[in-house]
Amino acid sequence: MTEREINALCDQVRQTAYDIHLYLGHGHLEKVYENALSHRLLKQGIEVKQQHPLRVFDEDGTILGEYFADLYVKGALVVELKTAKALALEHESQILAYLKSAKVGHGLLINFGSPKFQIRKFAWSKNTQVSPGNSTNLVRSLR
Repeated sequence: MTEREINALCDQVRQTAYDIHLYLGHGHLEKVYENALSHRLLKQGIEVKQQHPLRVFDEDGTILGEYFADLYVKGALVVELKTAKALALEHESQILAYLKSAKVGHGLLINFGSPKFQIRKFAWSKNTQVSPGNSTNLVRSLR
């Protein structure tokens, strides 16, 4: 997927998540938002897998364990959902670990738990790592 395509996909997921936040508000369980986002993306014809396993490998290829991405979109984008008062560094560390271990280049961290819609975009490559606290912030107020 090209950089332009991944950016367009991130925009689509962001807008869909924002629309869900407007409709449902905050206060539901994370699974409700996961189901809602998956449902709405599928209605748009976007391939989505819920609770998709992301394997962690040792340097010799041995499987060490696996994470489960809340959503894995078009085989190119990890979406991690939260229902916290605010996003924290440990949330950023979690998605960065997912991206690094699964060798996926792009991820979105979305928080539905705040009255304000919060989303952060992450990119990871072997050459350039994004550290927690150094993410692209896309925050929209619900006023």
